[in-house]
Amino acid sequence: MAFKYSKTYSPQSKDPFKLSRSKIDLFFDCQRCFYLDRRLGVSRPQGFPFNLNSAVDLLLKKEFDEHREDQTPHHYMIDNDIEAVPFAHKDIDVWRENFTGIQFLHPDSNFLVFGAVDDVWVYTEGKDEGKLIVVDYKATSKDGEVGLDADWQDSYKRQVEVYNWLLKNNGFDVSADAYFVYANGLRNAKSFDDKLEFDIRLIKHICKIDWIDKVLMNIKKCLDSDLIPNASKKLNYKGEECICEYCDYREKAGKGFIEHVKKTK
Repeated sequence: MAFKYSKTYSPQSKDPFKLSRSKIDLFFDCQRCFYLDRRLGVSRPQGFPFNLNSAVDLLLKKEFDEHREDQTPHHYMIDNDIEAVPFAHKDIDVWRENFTGIQFLHPDSNFLVFGAVDDVWVYTEGKDEGKLIVVDYKATSKDGEVGLDADWQDSYKRQVEVYNWLLKNNGFDVSADAYFVYANGLRNAKSFDDKLEFDIRLIKHICKIDWIDKVLMNIKKCLDSDLIPNASKKLNYKGEECICEYCDYREKAGKGFIEHVKKTK
């Protein structure tokens, strides 16, 4: 049975509500921003697209797809002693598609959870032979070696964990292992010469997915309520506690607008 999915949540609706992996992460970032977005239809302003990152992502997919077709390991796998090949499946392109991705209807919340994965590999040897591996591509440019130690990179870890959970709930045998193919644009070249070189590092993350069902029910509780949540609090670069910068902007802009209207009447 086909459903017409709404962009905003209605507590009275019996139809499944589509919830993306990125919106789950928005709930972690600020519950007020999440509520305004999914319940009231007021989204945060869109950021600028990272076109260079997107180019790296696209080229990596093309490169791994060649090995997917031949069922051979990429040299990144060989260099890192990962006995695997890219997973060949008829729906791999659907799983990668934004707004479609891998989907699962969570029965307790009635959320149709979805997310677009970058890649999926499969172990070919060892104790995890036959198990799938969630893979995500990242690109940046920084001095020093890339890692996953920063607090803001917790969202990267949640990202692959949601993909892991989605694949498992679609009946696949999935390893707890996930890998980030992290491309770091090198800054130490003598000149540009019409090219940008990268240092590629594979970073392993062990997925923990037991948090997801609980968070989905907390999201449902949030969306079912008629009360707008408080703005999230976090530390700024000075180590001072402050509210979400988007919520802070809305509050200050609203006060400024009201004060201006009063003065001009």
